[in-house]
Amino acid sequence: MSKIIGVGVVGYGYWGPNLVRNLMANPDCRVRGVSDLREKQMAAATLRYPGMLCTTDCSQIMNHPDIDAVVIATPVSSHYPLAMQALKAGKHVLVEKPLASSSEQCQALIEEAARRNLVLMVDHTFIYTGAVRKIKELVEGGHLGSLYYYDSVRVNLGLFQHDVNVLWDLAVHDLAIMDYVLGQPPLAVAATGVAHMAGHPENIAFLTCFFADNLIAHFHVNWLAPVKIRRTLIGGSQKMIVYDDLEPSEKIKVYDKGINWADTPEGVYRMINGYRTGDMWAPQLVGSEALGVEVAHFIDCIGSGAKPITDGAVGRRVVQILEAASASMAQRGHPVELEG
Repeated sequence: MSKIIGVGVVGYGYWGPNLVRNLMANPDCRVRGVSDLREKQMAAATLRYPGMLCTTDCSQIMNHPDIDAVVIATPVSSHYPLAMQALKAGKHVLVEKPLASSSEQCQALIEEAARRNLVLMVDHTFIYTGAVRKIKELVEGGHLGSLYYYDSVRVNLGLFQHDVNVLWDLAVHDLAIMDYVLGQPPLAVAATGVAHMAGHPENIAFLTCFFADNLIAHFHVNWLAPVKIRRTLIGGSQKMIVYDDLEPSEKIKVYDKGINWADTPEGVYRMINGYRTGDMWAPQLVGSEALGVEVAHFIDCIGSGAKPITDGAVGRRVVQILEAASASMAQRGHPVELEG
């Protein structure tokens, strides 16, 4: 890459410092400025990065002549106006998940970025992990056979969000992974959830996605769990995967287990089947920090003009599922069809 990309970061709360750290470590870009509405956060940034522009006025980031790209790590409700402001200022944009609060907002951002020939990318960090990339490789390679189910649990105690429910906060990760691994959108979704604190969004939810060919996906997300769990099961006709993101070494385990269904008339009549138990193996994974890989991909796409793996269209698909899930949850689990 011939040109060093100047980057500005808007939002220096929970995720912003991680983004700044990884951007600072990338040799193909320079962090020119950081913005946050809270003076305390800017004081901390100034102390850590002396000489860098640290401001409570994000317009100084948007209009800075040496900033080519803006990274947005703010509450969900502000994603759309900030991203649109950055695009209209001629900046490439990377937005923390989810891309926006509605699919209509996502589409508007996609069209604005295309009109100005700018990169629009959403921060679906897990897509850039070695584990998730290996899972996609196994699924696309046919190692699992015909897919039967995708079952995910992502629970912990806190952090409570005030502007989005637990689906938009936690399930967004797993929906992005599902979209990447399966490569097909669901036909319909059904969701239930409960808010245990009056005036706050739902803090526990269960979401089911229905696909063609009897493939089903289920997600359990919870802010009120006594333990932290990040586990996904993917079952196929030939093999099954257990993906545990909290496992320090063997995050993926592939099991040669399943059921051999009887396909003869006599076998079907008698419900004869055989259980198959084979070996388990844990594939070797690339150990690079996902956020560093993601940042490098964003910078590379700016330089090369390539389409990001997690582009605006991916962000919109995930938001469409979240919208349908919220609508279903408001109807106590009534299924909601997704537009093709």
